[in-house]
Amino acid sequence: MTKAIWNDTVLAQSNDTIVIDGNHYFPPDSVNKQYLKESNTHTSCPWKGTANYYDIEVNEQINRDAAWFYPNAKEKAKHFENYVAFWRGVKVEA
Repeated sequence: MTKAIWNDTVLAQSNDTIVIDGNHYFPPDSVNKQYLKESNTHTSCPWKGTANYYDIEVNEQINRDAAWFYPNAKEKAKHFENYVAFWRGVKVEA
C-alpha cells in the first residue's frame, strides 16, 4: 500500500498508484479530499497538459501547492487523468 503523509496525516493511500517521472499518482478515489483546497496555480507540461494544484490543510497548517493533477490530460497522459501527486514535504511511502 502506497501512502502520502503530511503532518502525521494520511492524505492518500492506494495499491494502484501510477509512477510517472518519479512521482506516485494516486487514483482520485484514494485521496482524502477533505485536506485539499483548490489553488489558483497552474503549470503546463508538453506531454501531460495543464496541471491544477491543491493546497493541503491539516491541523490549521497549510502546505501551498503541494498536490497536483491533470484534469484534462493530453492523449498520452489520459491513463492518469485526475490522479493526484504530491511534493513539498509530503512523504510518499511505497
